[in-house]
Amino acid sequence: MQLLRFARYRRMPWKNGGGITREIAAFPEGADLADFEWRISMADVASDGPFSRFEGVDRTLCVLEGSIELTLQGGKAVVLDPNSAPLGFPADEDVVARLPGGPVRDFNVMTRREAAKHRVESLEINGKIVLNREAKTLAIVCASGSVVLSGSGGEAKLEALDCLLFDRDSVDSVHAEGRGRLIVARIL
Repeated sequence: MQLLRFARYRRMPWKNGGGITREIAAFPEGADLADFEWRISMADVASDGPFSRFEGVDRTLCVLEGSIELTLQGGKAVVLDPNSAPLGFPADEDVVARLPGGPVRDFNVMTRREAAKHRVESLEINGKIVLNREAKTLAIVCASGSVVLSGSGGEAKLEALDCLLFDRDSVDSVHAEGRGRLIVARIL
């Protein structure tokens, strides 16, 4: 179990140079944008423009703050806000973002197709819930509010934008208690 605080996420430029991302975690440790098997990050999107392309990678995006309109390859437009379900799409296709209401903060999970898969869900919590790991790696991000998470590895309090990462066989289930929204990413 590893507690990762928002203020300590590694800041780095986008692959296409259009902004800054905060890398929460990547595997293998120390991997760069060309050789990660999986990567979890947050980005502050300040202007309209294309997403970075990642060959052989699948991506899921959740909006944490603001509203974004994505035009996917083939011309399909999708509008996402904090209440939207996570959107998965191939990261090696052209995607263009438009910000109708100004800057946006988003959450991204990317997996290299030849190495891993992932599943992402957004959950409102108002009280207590139990989350099953069901994955090699489980990442739980507090998108809003404050939540206490506990499992066999101990207990941790997450404030907005903090992450708790469970590797491999560290827990079977996690108990969550509090109020807010959680983004749960499972690396399969």
